[in-house]
Amino acid sequence: MNGDPMSIDWLSLHGTAHDEFGARLAAVTDWSAPTPDTEWNTHQLVQHVIEEQQWVPLLLEGRTVRDAHPLIRPLGDDLIGEWHRYSAAAASAWAKAAPETPVHVSYGTIPASEYLREQVSDVTIHTWDLAKATHSSDSIDPALIEAVYTVFEPQKDTLEASGLFASPVPIADDAPLQSRLLALTGRDDRE
Repeated sequence: MNGDPMSIDWLSLHGTAHDEFGARLAAVTDWSAPTPDTEWNTHQLVQHVIEEQQWVPLLLEGRTVRDAHPLIRPLGDDLIGEWHRYSAAAASAWAKAAPETPVHVSYGTIPASEYLREQVSDVTIHTWDLAKATHSSDSIDPALIEAVYTVFEPQKDTLEASGLFASPVPIADDAPLQSRLLALTGRDDRE
């Protein structure tokens, strides 16, 4: 595994992550089913992932969060349709963005390449959450797991402090990489 996030084709992995999420989304039969992310049921989890995609084109155009916020429209009842709409819009925006484009996110200004890594990582982790909620395959594309691990592993000491993730789960160093990645985010795939 190459441990350098800069040498990874994140644009290609964006497509992979969205395909993986879309496959699990197609398996939803109970929108109120619990997810491993204990704060959200399936509907709330899917809504979160779609809302993150809504921001992408606006922020990549150079808008600040404050400027973009009024342009985010409420999601309709058809979350599957909304996913396809905003996933395609995000993919189109990423295809046009230069890696060094400054992006104004909630905590500062970062290059588009870093924002892309964050987006791919978020969708990947929530794909596993959705797989568990829908009782569909929870095995995520290995290249995606390897790439996202290069993002989260160096941050292992700050992930919990960010408030975005639960406490890391203790796991053996020789556990499968997907298990180790999930453990960094407070998820245990051995349950």
